[in-house]
Amino acid sequence: MVLLERAMATFRLALIQLQVSSLKSDNLTRACGLVREAATQGAKIVSLPECFNCPYGTKYFPQYAEKIPGESTQKLSEVAKECSIYLIGGSVPEEDAGKFYNTCAVFGPDGTLLIKYRKLHLFDIDVPGKITFHESETLSPGDSFSTFDTPYCRVGLGICYDIRFAELAQIYAQRGCQLLVYPGAFNLTTGPAHWELLQRGRAVDNQVYVATASPARDDQASYVAWGHSTVVSPWGDVLAKAGTEETIVYSDIDLKRLAEIRQQIPIFSQKRSDLYAVEAKKP
Repeated sequence: MVLLERAMATFRLALIQLQVSSLKSDNLTRACGLVREAATQGAKIVSLPECFNCPYGTKYFPQYAEKIPGESTQKLSEVAKECSIYLIGGSVPEEDAGKFYNTCAVFGPDGTLLIKYRKLHLFDIDVPGKITFHESETLSPGDSFSTFDTPYCRVGLGICYDIRFAELAQIYAQRGCQLLVYPGAFNLTTGPAHWELLQRGRAVDNQVYVATASPARDDQASYVAWGHSTVVSPWGDVLAKAGTEETIVYSDIDLKRLAEIRQQIPIFSQKRSDLYAVEAKKP
């Protein structure tokens, strides 16, 4: 298989569970410091959490929004180059042509902006007596898929609520992704119910590694993140999982193991394309 022919079948992934404050400059400084720490521990791909540079909330998105390239992404570009890593920049509120997006920028080891992914599925929910939230009050959805290649594997991106949509993960698997990364900030209602369940479901359904990077929990925030950044194997095992505090989660991603699982349970060759299909309507 192609996976086994890759020069490097194992690499270290790091997820940064950042304690996010209302001070953007402080968030950027501490995020870059933790990226450097992860790189010294051998991480080759590092992910920051959703909304890592500002508090999460509809009132905050326009207040903290910036262009890409901009202040936050410039810092990410510099630290990716300094550490010679692939850096998945969690997400930041992006302003473009008068619209706001929840956007993830990815940088290569030379500091180049590889892709910019805008959250496709906006977080609009109403659980009576527990949580009501509508990203669509201020944000617009993206309209394109985003994958990027590394010397290790192809990576597909989603942001938080995107993980609930199995079709996105299936399309990424069809496009050759072996790792899906979802920076995300679930909450104290959906977190305990669905956070790990969804990750394990996406991983097993598509025989891929799934990683989620959450902000650390701040019980004083207007939106309290669940935390528990996680890495799940293609077999559905939880390989690494954080608590609620600021930390770095490490996991060694074994692509040989992924190939073995796909050989043992060959679902991709067994799909009934004569009966059903999941297809992308855009490139």
